[in-house]
Amino acid sequence: MEFLGYTNFAFVVFLVSFHSLSACSQSESEDHEFNYDEETRRGPSRWGTLKPEWRTCSDGRKQSPIDIGTVQVNSELGELQRNYTSAQAILRNRTEDVAVVWSGDAGNITINGTTYRVVNCHWHSPSEHTTNGTRFPLEIHVVHLGPQNKTAVVGILYRYGMPDCFIRSIFLPILSLGMGDQNLGPINPESIGFPGSSYYRYNGSLTTPPCSENVIWTVFQQPMTVAPFQIEALQAVLPPQNRNNSRPTQPLNNRTVLFRPRRSIFT
Repeated sequence: MEFLGYTNFAFVVFLVSFHSLSACSQSESEDHEFNYDEETRRGPSRWGTLKPEWRTCSDGRKQSPIDIGTVQVNSELGELQRNYTSAQAILRNRTEDVAVVWSGDAGNITINGTTYRVVNCHWHSPSEHTTNGTRFPLEIHVVHLGPQNKTAVVGILYRYGMPDCFIRSIFLPILSLGMGDQNLGPINPESIGFPGSSYYRYNGSLTTPPCSENVIWTVFQQPMTVAPFQIEALQAVLPPQNRNNSRPTQPLNNRTVLFRPRRSIFT
């Protein structure tokens, strides 16, 4: 079945995206604390020098993202325990990314007996994590907060292919997103789609300032698919210096990346 009249829909995307690009260009000179353009002297290589409380971005030893290469298989890792529910959400242009922010209790995940409640999801294009040096066109981060300022982030990578269903469900609000919030109504985080059951697990950091190193990462091995025009829409509403909003990969520094393989139905 054709996707919502794909050709006509893509044409509408182009028109609205062109309008958004013009609007963003007008605000290019607006001040922001950090961005992804090295020429502005506020890009990723300088984040650690912009504020004293951001020094970890330069000095940290457990920074994210990373290139996922050599891993240690750990069959004892269980499936990611998700307990999500529908809750009110808004769409927000945070200048550095586009985010779905939950204003109500949308549920949680449990890792090693600790419960982390979901607070937002947002996109980076191209992907921040790479696998064996391969960078994907898009990555979503689903952010969860736990006790004692602990954070758990779930990352999902996307390759080009069929349009992503979750982005499709909020596509019109994305196209019309300015600097004000868009009400999305109730959103269940489960509708993001979580591919398969194999994932990588490691200790890292936030990928934006202050780059705090109290983050447990779960990155799914299997990528999902996204259409190019969906990525272009997410980029178009951001200022030019943030349209490619991926931090370069950081040194592993002797950290171990665990891998949970898919369980065979015969075992």
